[in-house]
Amino acid sequence: MPLTDTFVKQVKHSGNPAGDKHTDGQALYLFVNAAGKYWRMSYRLHGKQRLLALGVYPAVPLAAARRLRDDARALLASGIDPMQAKRDERAARATAAESTFETVARTWLAKTAANRAASTQEKNSNWLEKNVFPSIGRLPISEIGPRDVLAALQKIEARGALESAHKIKQLCGQVFRFAVAGGLVERDVTADLRGALSAVPKAHFAAITEPAQAGALLRSIHAYTGHPYAAAALKLSPLLFARPGELRAAEWAEVDLAAAEWRIPGSKMKMGQDHIVPLAVQAVEILRGLHALTGHGRFVFPSIRTGERCMSENTVNAALRGMGYSKEVMTAHGFRAMARTILDEVLGERPDLIEHQLAHAVRDANGRAYNRTSHLPARRTMMQRWADYLDSIRL
Repeated sequence: MPLTDTFVKQVKHSGNPAGDKHTDGQALYLFVNAAGKYWRMSYRLHGKQRLLALGVYPAVPLAAARRLRDDARALLASGIDPMQAKRDERAARATAAESTFETVARTWLAKTAANRAASTQEKNSNWLEKNVFPSIGRLPISEIGPRDVLAALQKIEARGALESAHKIKQLCGQVFRFAVAGGLVERDVTADLRGALSAVPKAHFAAITEPAQAGALLRSIHAYTGHPYAAAALKLSPLLFARPGELRAAEWAEVDLAAAEWRIPGSKMKMGQDHIVPLAVQAVEILRGLHALTGHGRFVFPSIRTGERCMSENTVNAALRGMGYSKEVMTAHGFRAMARTILDEVLGERPDLIEHQLAHAVRDANGRAYNRTSHLPARRTMMQRWADYLDSIRL
């Protein structure tokens, strides 16, 4: 006869050393001994008798015990051992408890460190430690939802650091995608935050785009008497018009002076795709001179303090300030605008070649992105014409 709530509540141990069994039906029974009341389910699987613990009364009342029994019977009907399923669930909970956001993030940082510059690695670590870990670092990553991440990001947004908030959101997304690959979560929850943060106002980097003023700037650059690394970076900035971060993080392993090419891996590029920079004769000459100074190390432009890191992000801008060019007049990033404007408006180069060389997304008629080698011979010719033009306005 099935048990009742009243019976389960009032039944007491009879004193039997082996304990008392009170059957409810369908293999569920209440086991009572001197220590307490325990729900059990007996079943056979593969010819063996097994016993499944379903909890302790009163924490698990009669109705809950019956639901647990029904769940176990459903597993058995599917050929699954409910005892093994229980062990697996317990192990999964333990893994989830150990796999906090901070633990997963630090593992991701360590495993992907080789894909980014040391300075970027340090910056990413600091961003997470200061802005994310205090809010969600201790939470199991499998239990974190979009609103948890958003709450952390909104604290950054409230400080007015809108660009940082967006970049940290991207970092969190990379951590979640790493967790997806490791089977720790089902999806990247930051995908639900599109449009949740205030837009970052577009910044316009100051740039000299008029040929006469560009010529005066180039004369100042060639007269610069600062540190040789900074001097070389200044001279190469207008010739290559790469992003400042890409230039200062350049490695000798990426530069082929014989082939006159600098091949930047996609891990360093804003668009995430490999990029080829053809080197004009003038650029190769500067790099050969620099190779005598830094070619024994990893970075083309190493830090003055240590060869383990690349040049500081402020080096070229500081040199420009020292030459008398304020941030309202010219910036390291401004060499890109200089090249784009003059190549188009003065030299009449093809806009698509310019955009390719700026490493912007350029698509064909079918909407497909061109690969890194697209129009390489034409870009090589353009880069040499550009270098020759710069010489002509400097002299």
